[in-house]
Amino acid sequence: MKTNIFSRIGIAAALLAGTMALGSCDSFLDDQKPQGTLDDTQVKDPKYVDNLVISAYAVYISAEDINSSFSMWNFDVRSDDAYKGGNGTSDGDVFHQLEISQGILTTNWNINDMWQRLYNCISRVNTALALLDQTSESTYSLKMERIAEMKFLRAYGHFLLKRLYKNIPFAMDENLSTEEYNNLSNMQYNNDEGWQLIVNDLEEAYKVLPVKQTEVGRPTKAAAAAFLAKVYLYKAYHQDNAKSNQVTSISQDDLNKVVEYSDPKIYQDGGFGLEADFHNNFRPEPQYENGKESIWAMQYSMNDGTKYGNLNWSYGLIVPNIPGVTDGGCDFYKPSQNLVNAFRTQDNGLPYLDSFNDKDYDKASDYADPRLFLTVGMPGLPYEFNKNYIMDETATWSRSNGLYGYYVTLKQNIDPESGYLIKGSWWGNSENRIVFRYADVLLERAEALAQLGHSAEAIQLVNQLRTRAKQSLGVISNYENDYGVRLNITNYTGSYDKDTTLKIVKMERRLEMGMESERFFDLVRWGEADKVLNKYYAEEAGDCAIYKDAKFTKDKNEYLPIPYEQIAASNGHYTQNIGDW
Repeated sequence: MKTNIFSRIGIAAALLAGTMALGSCDSFLDDQKPQGTLDDTQVKDPKYVDNLVISAYAVYISAEDINSSFSMWNFDVRSDDAYKGGNGTSDGDVFHQLEISQGILTTNWNINDMWQRLYNCISRVNTALALLDQTSESTYSLKMERIAEMKFLRAYGHFLLKRLYKNIPFAMDENLSTEEYNNLSNMQYNNDEGWQLIVNDLEEAYKVLPVKQTEVGRPTKAAAAAFLAKVYLYKAYHQDNAKSNQVTSISQDDLNKVVEYSDPKIYQDGGFGLEADFHNNFRPEPQYENGKESIWAMQYSMNDGTKYGNLNWSYGLIVPNIPGVTDGGCDFYKPSQNLVNAFRTQDNGLPYLDSFNDKDYDKASDYADPRLFLTVGMPGLPYEFNKNYIMDETATWSRSNGLYGYYVTLKQNIDPESGYLIKGSWWGNSENRIVFRYADVLLERAEALAQLGHSAEAIQLVNQLRTRAKQSLGVISNYENDYGVRLNITNYTGSYDKDTTLKIVKMERRLEMGMESERFFDLVRWGEADKVLNKYYAEEAGDCAIYKDAKFTKDKNEYLPIPYEQIAASNGHYTQNIGDW
């Protein structure tokens, strides 16, 4: 059993049940702040306060589900990394609409569901903060540290919402009444100001959080730094024209903040760095979880005294349907051919930056980056590195009979014989989901340095990841001899101009972070979504009929619409996003 802050919900829930009156809000909040039912003894009781804090952590697991995963895999199907998958276009039709950027309605349940779930998380955090505000440091010595943790969690909720919807209301005051919540505007802050509010919470947390925590799952100083580096990178790409989602300028001040918060010393002090093997980040065994690359992760567990444990059910739709093994697997979120092609390497071991998609990858003739075989399961190779399950081009590996291809994502799935895959209503497993990993920090630092004109330093960081990738052969050391694949990866040498360096960094980001639900948001952040995705649609249309009517509309499809249900309940305070919604 793994003890962590995310799994300690039982005591908190029981304690909350009989002692607190929770209100409701007709717009975005189901949970709400305490309504004055706490007496002085309860306010001063550290056990009571800490259980509210635990409840705020737990909601980030209990509030998500297979259709609204906070990993955002459901919404990464908008990118060129992944197909929706499943049994066909009508299986999860609202996600099919997102995949082709057509037919999306403000009334679609998935758009409202994610909004409501994330604001419920923020509400739970604000409930904890409201009580923390009432305690004194003399009665609760951990007060300031717990406030920092809650502001980190509040920033996380707002960050996920802002990437999805752009113009959102910010629930920054934990003492707002229900009526005041309903009167928040989603246009009170412009884009840059919105990012700054998230930064403010995180910078307050950074000042207080310890270098190391005694309990896994609580954020550290390095976690706050990693989060700040990411937020400042989004903030740097200004989208400050209210009538456009395009990048109007890139802030050097914000880029310098990315460099500041990605300083390797911050992470070295906390014991963080790159794993020796890339694959170690995506293994369920306890000896690999919370490894040196995992700066902050959603903590899952099993065998904790409950029927199923604290399992991750949000990947329940991703498992393939292997007869007699994973019956009921739904086979969603399938790697695209475009992503697979990106891993092709030239004779010199470097990727094809501009022409990677000129031909489809052929394992018999093409060289490939080793990370391909740790990211994508493909016909002729063992599923999750288990020789008992050799993938092929049959319905076992494609419920759509090839409509979405025969590839399977490996990062979210695990070996069905490992003992860590559990069947409940859906399939769940105990593998942590890393939210901030050190490789991501290095890539963000490389991107900021490249934008600032420090090409040599950016390339050096890229080469760290490529060196690690070359050594990541633990579970695929036999692939060349047994399966005929051709591995080839080398480092970049020489000097590169700014534009080429940025192209190299962006490609490396795709290879390293593929199928981790970053790709679509990266394209929007860079202002490249319409160009990249319409090219992708055109290339896919010849092989896959679902893309023949696909079209990404600039200044619309970069963000989801504000849900109709939320606008209707907002007392006129919400404005719909731009685009013909």
